[in-house]
Amino acid sequence: MDKIKINTPLTDEVVKALKSGDQVLISGEIFTARDAAHLRLVSLLNEGKELPMDFEGQVVYYAGPSPARPGEVIGACGPTTSYRMDDLTLPLLEKGLKGMVGKGKRNNVVIEGMKRHKAVYFAAIGGAGALIANSIKSNTVVAFEDLGPEALRCLKVENFPAIVVIDAEGNNLYDSEPEKYKK
Repeated sequence: MDKIKINTPLTDEVVKALKSGDQVLISGEIFTARDAAHLRLVSLLNEGKELPMDFEGQVVYYAGPSPARPGEVIGACGPTTSYRMDDLTLPLLEKGLKGMVGKGKRNNVVIEGMKRHKAVYFAAIGGAGALIANSIKSNTVVAFEDLGPEALRCLKVENFPAIVVIDAEGNNLYDSEPEKYKK
C-alpha cells in the first residue's frame, strides 16, 4: 500500500480525502500535548482567555518526549494512550483541531465531534518512539514549560509515519478490523 504524503496545517479537503486504514507520512508542524497540557488549554478556554496557539488545521500528537541526547533534537517520542484526552478533546476540535495522533480507542463523544468538525485520528506505533524521533527535525516549547516532557511543543516533522484509524466520517479500524478475524 502506498503511503499518502500530507502537510500541515490540514485542510478540510485533505481530511475528507483520508480514509480509515490509509497510511500517511506527515510533514510540517505538529504539536505535542498530553493530559496536563490539555487540562490547561481547556481551563484557558473556560476562563475566556486566549490559547497559546491557533489550533485551526493543526495536528496534536499525544506524546511526552524523553530528553534529547547531546547533539540530537529530541529523545524517544512515542505515542501515549489517547482516551486520557477524550474528555478534553471536543473544545479543541471546536477551535479547529483537524488531527490527533496517539494510540488506542476514542470515545463516541470524540468520534461524533470529529465527524462534526471534520477531523481525523491517526495512530502512531507504540514502542517505536526512537524510530519516530528520526522524523522530528526541530522541537520548540510553545507553552507550559513547567510541565517538562508534557509541555505544549511544536515539532517540525518530515515524513512522520501514522495510520488513519478513525476518519472524518467515523469509520473506525478498532471496530472494523476485529470483525474480519472473528470467524
